[in-house]
Amino acid sequence: MPQTPRDLVSVRYIVDDVNAAIDFYLTHLGFTLRSSAAPAFADVTRGHLRLLLSGPASSAGRPMPDGRRPEPGGWNRIHLIVDDIEAEVQRLRLAGLKFRNDIVTGPGGSQILLDDPAGNPIELFQPATPSTGNAP
Repeated sequence: MPQTPRDLVSVRYIVDDVNAAIDFYLTHLGFTLRSSAAPAFADVTRGHLRLLLSGPASSAGRPMPDGRRPEPGGWNRIHLIVDDIEAEVQRLRLAGLKFRNDIVTGPGGSQILLDDPAGNPIELFQPATPSTGNAP
């Protein structure tokens, strides 16, 4: 049965270039294109995550009443679980992608922040395993 928007968790990212964002998420992070009205908007999914990619021409890109304009970047992010963070980082670095930091490890696991083409962060996270002594 196809998923409806009510079956998905939706996150909106403001992007500079919808087509570049589509390519990034499909090529590098395993998303599927659900719909596109590029260059204004696209809708991509991965599992139960629906990522709304809104460009400057979209309604989400319109200025606020006080004149502020929505823009990409910031620190709120989607969180993608990976099985082998070091292998994923190596694969993505070889593809020329940009990271904000190096892998950091804490009691819950290891993480790193990857930027999409507009500068929106994606957290890649590998949960700790009981054999490492770190419980998730």
